[in-house]
Amino acid sequence: MNKFIAKFLILFFILTNQLIAEENIMILKLKDGDVKIELFEDVAPNHVKRIKQLAQEGKYDGVVFHRVIDGFMAQTGDVKFGNSSNDDYNLERAGTGGSNLPDLKAEFSKIPHIKGTLSMARSQDPNSANSQFFICLEAAPHLDGDYTAFGKVIEGMEFVDKIKKGGSNNGSVSDPDKIISFK
Repeated sequence: MNKFIAKFLILFFILTNQLIAEENIMILKLKDGDVKIELFEDVAPNHVKRIKQLAQEGKYDGVVFHRVIDGFMAQTGDVKFGNSSNDDYNLERAGTGGSNLPDLKAEFSKIPHIKGTLSMARSQDPNSANSQFFICLEAAPHLDGDYTAFGKVIEGMEFVDKIKKGGSNNGSVSDPDKIISFK
């Protein structure tokens, strides 16, 4: 009987851990393929909660990658002016908007900004992150400790690398690629 209980508890623990792990996995669908993302709920719980909420509401679907700097990062997430499916879409203003939710307090950590890291975009105010985020295309150690890293690409980075790059110094993209869905 004790062996049965022990096996049951081990199985329960394994299944529970698997469900928790799956809860923090999201799929970012791009034109070239699916990108599997692991979220760091234990490191940036409020930012992960915000990303999940906006994704579940479909707010990221159709949002463009308005700023993409080759060798640095691809920025997206302006759910107000960057959503190509909405009436408010304005590529010239993309990158200046956010959600109707309040800005988030910084959750800086020691997680390094390496290729594949997802981190929240913000203004000069450390507590101004809202909906916009970026994916590092290469290591960016100058961002470490100053931006909230909340996840990482675990599969499909080759599709992120194919996102259309900006031609100007600030990375602005004309006719940008967009998020097909984020779930």
